[in-house]
Amino acid sequence: MTKRTSLKLTDERQRKLERASEIVAADDYDDPPMSVVIDAALENLIEHERNIDDAREEYDPATIQEIANTSVIGLRYRTSIESKWR
Repeated sequence: MTKRTSLKLTDERQRKLERASEIVAADDYDDPPMSVVIDAALENLIEHERNIDDAREEYDPATIQEIANTSVIGLRYRTSIESKWR
């Protein structure tokens, strides 16, 4: 990952940030800063990977693949977790 000093907000990215902000907000009147929303999204992704790894002890790979595949994380049957970004 390269470090960048600016974040270009396309219309689609802005919509995703607004939706994520609604999820993170404590109530209808809360307007969390973008850094809090981004930190929450990153933490969720990290926890998701950990939960998948933990579930491998209890569930078969096909079940985990069926439940956990998302547009961000792709699971190959009986192999590893891969990012679908880039």
